[in-house]
Amino acid sequence: MSLCAQCISGVRHEGEPEGQIQTIAGVQVYVATPTIDYPKDKAILFLTDVFGLPLSNNKLLADDFARNGFKVYVPDYFDNDALPEDALNPGSNYDFMGWLGKHPAAGTLPTIRALIAALKAEGITKFAVAGFCYGARPGFDLAYTGEIDIVAVSHPSLLKIPEDLEKYAAESKAPLLINSCTIDQQFPPEAQTQADDILGGGKFAPGYTRTYWEGCTHGFAVRGDLSDPNVKAGKEGAFKATVEFLIKYL
Repeated sequence: MSLCAQCISGVRHEGEPEGQIQTIAGVQVYVATPTIDYPKDKAILFLTDVFGLPLSNNKLLADDFARNGFKVYVPDYFDNDALPEDALNPGSNYDFMGWLGKHPAAGTLPTIRALIAALKAEGITKFAVAGFCYGARPGFDLAYTGEIDIVAVSHPSLLKIPEDLEKYAAESKAPLLINSCTIDQQFPPEAQTQADDILGGGKFAPGYTRTYWEGCTHGFAVRGDLSDPNVKAGKEGAFKATVEFLIKYL
């Protein structure tokens, strides 16, 4: 990369998305392009949480990565059926499990692979995944098969612990960053400890880093309540850690 860890542009919390929706290989994709010079043979696959492309925060984060010199592609792997933004609000009776049954994480892989193939045809040779919540699962699956080169996930979900961590250690060659937090049923403290035990301390040669954000809850890196100083620090810190990791390995 042409950037250094000290020149990182910060994460925004509000504003209008600056990228464009394009159709690539039949897939609707939000594309965020840097306004500075950037390597044309590298790309970030931004794999969203369950709220997908309609959630403005996802597009703003993609724009923020682009501001740091990465071209970013955010595929709509829910085929215009992302979870409504208010579906998990208190008092909602939305059938989340029914929705998840229609959108198993494995079902995203054909869409992501079609996008990767199309981008390879355009000359992109190196891919990183920035996966958030639900998006961590396909990121791990693509790392197992060597289809992507770097994985950075925040508050991952749908992982089987410790099996997926052991499989990552045995089969993946992609450096891994995990941004974790205090309150997270999907990736709780015991899973965080197991990740360090299995991958940390130099055991995983390609590279492993885990950050921990005190006082934050699952979803903090995308949808956290920024009126809480701990959450604001966690969102900004996880973003900075991800950018630094991508600068180092991509």
